[in-house]
Amino acid sequence: MNFTLHQLQVFLKISQTKSITKAAEQLHLTQPAVSIQLKNFQDQFDIPLTEVFGRQLYITDFGMEMALAAERILNEVVVIHRKSHAFKGQLTGRLKISVVSTGKYIIPYFLDDFLKLHPQVELVLDVTNREKVMDNLEKNEVDFCLVSVLPDKFQVEKLELMQNRLYLVGKPSYLVEGIDGEEILNTRPLIYREEGSGTRFTMEKYFQKNKIPIKRQLVLSTNEAVKHAVMAGLGYSIMPLIGIKNELISGELEIIPVQGLPLESSWNLIWHKNKDFAPAADAFLKFLFAEKDRIISEKFNWIHTYNT
Repeated sequence: MNFTLHQLQVFLKISQTKSITKAAEQLHLTQPAVSIQLKNFQDQFDIPLTEVFGRQLYITDFGMEMALAAERILNEVVVIHRKSHAFKGQLTGRLKISVVSTGKYIIPYFLDDFLKLHPQVELVLDVTNREKVMDNLEKNEVDFCLVSVLPDKFQVEKLELMQNRLYLVGKPSYLVEGIDGEEILNTRPLIYREEGSGTRFTMEKYFQKNKIPIKRQLVLSTNEAVKHAVMAGLGYSIMPLIGIKNELISGELEIIPVQGLPLESSWNLIWHKNKDFAPAADAFLKFLFAEKDRIISEKFNWIHTYNT
């Protein structure tokens, strides 16, 4: 046998996704490249690794055994890689962070300098909705989570990174002269995030507290989808300021003044209480305590323009 580590990596990803297309996307390869690697790996065995029925790819029992073996081998390679760098005095390891979808607008700026200081640290960043983030935290599958709404099911430690402000926004040409923000909330279509979103949770708390009846609504699954729907004139939404900077500057969106807005919360990096950190996670947390104020001043000073 003469298989390569790359073939093992490709086959493992295929076994996890049950799809050549998805494996190619996650590995940042073309579908033909993944298919070739699968064929070259399969050619070394007399027993099928995969089967195709209809348009669905299945992993055989033998294939699943090979996938488990591939995972063990690749994990050992990672250990060898880390140890070689550790002997050189370099920080190594994997840093795993789960981030709510709107947190993608801030977390890269808090990671950039750290990863430049420690280029051998491997980052695993999962951007998803709040429910999945909480599930990752509860199962202890990540080192940290970035959220704007703290969990109430279990105890966590937290580091407040920065303020999160949410404003009512609309397309400028869609605004009706003489109608104020309160009337818009009562009479105009409002675009929501999906169930489980921290932004939706914050919006609904505001509506309940102020007894605002919402007549019509459109539900979309991502902040980007909501933003484009608002820019297209499908309705209004309450959105985090952090995600609409470019659209405000270009004039594609406009903040609508409403009493009680902006809604204010905080972006918090959270982790399990009494968690025993690996070296990479421990170093990242120490970096944030030392550098977060500088990063906010350098990267997010523009936010103060809208603090009215």
